[in-house]
Amino acid sequence: MRALALAVAALCLAGGGVTRAEPARIRVPAGYRVSVFAHALTHPTAMGWGPGGRLFVTEDVGRLVEIVGGRPRVVASGLRTPLGLAGWRDSVFLSEAGRLERLRIGHGTVVSRRVLVAGLPYGLHQQDNIVVGRDGRLYFGSGSTCDACVEHDRRSAAILSMRMDGSSLRVVATGLRNPYGLAFQPRTQRLFASVNGRDKLGASEPAEMVVRIQNGARYGWPDCWPSWRSRRLVGSCRGVTRPIAYLEPHSSADGIAFWRGGLYVAEWGEYYRARHGRHVVRITLGREGKARRVETFADGFDHPLALLPAKHGLLVADWGRGVIYRISHR
Repeated sequence: MRALALAVAALCLAGGGVTRAEPARIRVPAGYRVSVFAHALTHPTAMGWGPGGRLFVTEDVGRLVEIVGGRPRVVASGLRTPLGLAGWRDSVFLSEAGRLERLRIGHGTVVSRRVLVAGLPYGLHQQDNIVVGRDGRLYFGSGSTCDACVEHDRRSAAILSMRMDGSSLRVVATGLRNPYGLAFQPRTQRLFASVNGRDKLGASEPAEMVVRIQNGARYGWPDCWPSWRSRRLVGSCRGVTRPIAYLEPHSSADGIAFWRGGLYVAEWGEYYRARHGRHVVRITLGREGKARRVETFADGFDHPLALLPAKHGLLVADWGRGVIYRISHR
């Protein structure tokens, strides 16, 4: 998912709401059902459980909202294209273009607001999803400033980590063009990321990918990429850590989440056409954290972007319709 594409689309389509949010439009396997959890949002980009177990959502028009009665209530505005959100105790952490903020929430309003880190590199991509590790640190993706180039800042095309007060910022892994989605696997606490592949290699290359993040690992960008045709790495790939799953090319693999034992990935798709993506895929992992099976789980979306496990299902935020759907097991 590209920050600039989001910003342009927001200017074109701002206003939010949805006229056709019927859950029947979403196709899921037998044994599952779909309902509308919330509507009338404007381009939702990330979701997270915040203070009091309430659902907070970022919108790419610069807002943080809380879902109340199935509709958004604005909590904060003036954000710089927020794409990541993580709740922790009385706070909500947000990633924006070039920075991370911490908002303390009390009784549904912002009590304090502080920029934890600023001056992070961004350009074609920016800072993406945030997750909280068992070690109490924040982990987030930091996309490349270009499609395929040599970055001069190690904080680009990388997974970064820092303490909750913004200190001790460090690079965890590199060579990731746009590591949009992040999720810790329950029990093992392995960290996985979805990665958007580079452009200009043809209509069928490269694959998008899901990787297991390992400290100090290098994942190949810009000189090595995952081939969709051969399901292997291509280019200058010596010392590169291989992906655990290859996904449809140009599908924009974005939000990810673990739910009911599987790893789910929202494929936002292409902006101007529906040739690739626009569905949610399910990855079945083996004991070693490698994909045993990759399959389409749900489709019929406009542009699914964010995923979040809920008490009674999996929430899917459709960026295009401004709707949050809930998929539950019958």
